[in-house]
Amino acid sequence: MTAAVDFEVRRFQSAAAHYLAGRPPYPDALIARTVELVGLTRADRLLDLGCGPAQLALAFAPRVGSVVAMDPEPEMLRLARQAARGVANVEVMEGRSDDLGPALGRFKAVVIGRAFHWMDRLATLAELDRLIEPGGAVVLMSDDHPDIPENRRIRDYTDWIETFSVGDEVRLERIAPSYRRHASVLLDSPFSRLEQISVYERRPLDLQALTDRALSFSSTSRARLGDKADDLAAELARRMDAWETEGPMEEVVASFAMIARRP
Repeated sequence: MTAAVDFEVRRFQSAAAHYLAGRPPYPDALIARTVELVGLTRADRLLDLGCGPAQLALAFAPRVGSVVAMDPEPEMLRLARQAARGVANVEVMEGRSDDLGPALGRFKAVVIGRAFHWMDRLATLAELDRLIEPGGAVVLMSDDHPDIPENRRIRDYTDWIETFSVGDEVRLERIAPSYRRHASVLLDSPFSRLEQISVYERRPLDLQALTDRALSFSSTSRARLGDKADDLAAELARRMDAWETEGPMEEVVASFAMIARRP
């Protein structure tokens, strides 16, 4: 399946406030290497599609001429405009992937971070083929926890948080074995020449960061959980005490950039 999944209007409204504090940041080394491989310069325009609070837009801004940061969620846009205040070459605007069109102009690259699964992926890529300059690229940014002993506790955390998303049909569809992976979709698109790079980092974690992370997901946001969000926070504090008997909590994060170009 490549079409956009249906989801409740304002699904990320309450999650927005927790996003930057809870989600791992993209390493500067990954941004720099992506700029190098795509060949971005200060003469180029870049689109951050599904920008959220503009994490990627601001990371790329010093390295390109201008950035358009687009998202459909008003609360994410409020945070993005707040973060981009004083950054002259970042324009924040409301819009969805199906709002793409020639009025936006042309771009050397389009970056999408943790948002591609919300889009009609093949239709989005077909539209981006009209907007991205020759030699340009689509870049999917993501992160994961490698299956190594250092991540045993964060895997326990992730498995436990997953129990609060029970009944979320959107979440179930996306993690089902039948869900078509992004690389497969890209291989059937105009941007079928793929290269993936990664950066691994060890990061410390505390209770507040893990609470924010849980509440930053649409499937476990306060808007979806209601009073259960307080139960989650209270139980997490108890679990954190147990996890930290082994030492300070930490994680090893693998951050990825999948660079998709035309053949």
